[in-house]
Amino acid sequence: MENLQDSSYWMALAHLPRWRTERINRLIIDILQEKKMTFADFFSFDKNDLQNEFDLNSKEAEDLENAKKELPNYSFLAESLINQGYNIITIDSEDYSPTLKANLKLKFSPSLLYVKGNKQLLKEETVAIVGSRNASDISLLFTKTIAQKCAKDYKVVVSGFAKGVDKKALDETLAVAGHSIIVLPQGIMTFSSGFRKYYSQIVQGDVLVLSTFHPKVPWSAGLAMSRNVYIYGLAKTIYVAESDSKGGTWSGVLDGLKKGRNIYVRKPKPDENIANELLILAGAKPVDSEGNVLTEESSYLQTRLKEILSSKLLSGEEILEKLQIRIEQTNLSKILSGLDYIERKKKNRKNYFYLKEGKESQMELFE
Repeated sequence: MENLQDSSYWMALAHLPRWRTERINRLIIDILQEKKMTFADFFSFDKNDLQNEFDLNSKEAEDLENAKKELPNYSFLAESLINQGYNIITIDSEDYSPTLKANLKLKFSPSLLYVKGNKQLLKEETVAIVGSRNASDISLLFTKTIAQKCAKDYKVVVSGFAKGVDKKALDETLAVAGHSIIVLPQGIMTFSSGFRKYYSQIVQGDVLVLSTFHPKVPWSAGLAMSRNVYIYGLAKTIYVAESDSKGGTWSGVLDGLKKGRNIYVRKPKPDENIANELLILAGAKPVDSEGNVLTEESSYLQTRLKEILSSKLLSGEEILEKLQIRIEQTNLSKILSGLDYIERKKKNRKNYFYLKEGKESQMELFE
């Protein structure tokens, strides 16, 4: 976007404080598509007109009044961004990632993308390799293998630039002249050290740096968690090197499975105390150390679970003992509660699980 005035309008709307992404996107659609207005016309309305014309409450109208006062500052910021070689991509632009929009829909797709580098990477086949910040050597080797395969197949690796699997995926991709999108947990103008480090790759078109946050906002743990949504959203395919039973990888994969995403999880070694097998039980596809799908392993866990529950109701503790996988019982119970072929019943403050098939005979045992 080269028009500074339009950029300032977009930025004022995209960064409305405490507004949900969907609310902002729907307002933009209402302005540009439904009412076919310009942003200049929209921001010329007073508070009462805003409420009446756009069905806003008084708090929302007040927020827009305050945003109007910030337009000169946003105009100056937009000019500074453009002069320094950044691009501002709006959600209605042809440059916007179709994968991001398809995965996150109107509800979660950010209104603006701040980028520097090869914008064409947003249109390419994309893969995210995710995992723990304190990943094991086995997981890091898996990450290297998948990253180099992606580079060989001309797929773009999406990286969150965090310690561990994220950084390993980026470094191994660039080591073999592959392409990567770096998704920042901070404003793009605060990434000066990163731009110096990856200057040559950015100039050569191998890297695109992307942020969805206000350009000057510093790193924070909250932004790092929010950033995970965009890592998963930008990827057509997701590989999990290693997951704990909590945290960003865990929650991101479970959310992705609910949305029908293509997620592949490394099958762990018998002595690894990680949650990968639990994610496989939840529906992720297991892969070996080379990334090859283990079709039989995927069905094995679910078949084994159905066999275990075929004749009686069992507690999570009993199921865990019979499955013989190294995971926490509380997390197993959460996964079991989410499987569509299993139901749960509580007795004496304890959860018991049973198959929906043959429900009546099993319930008799429970009485």
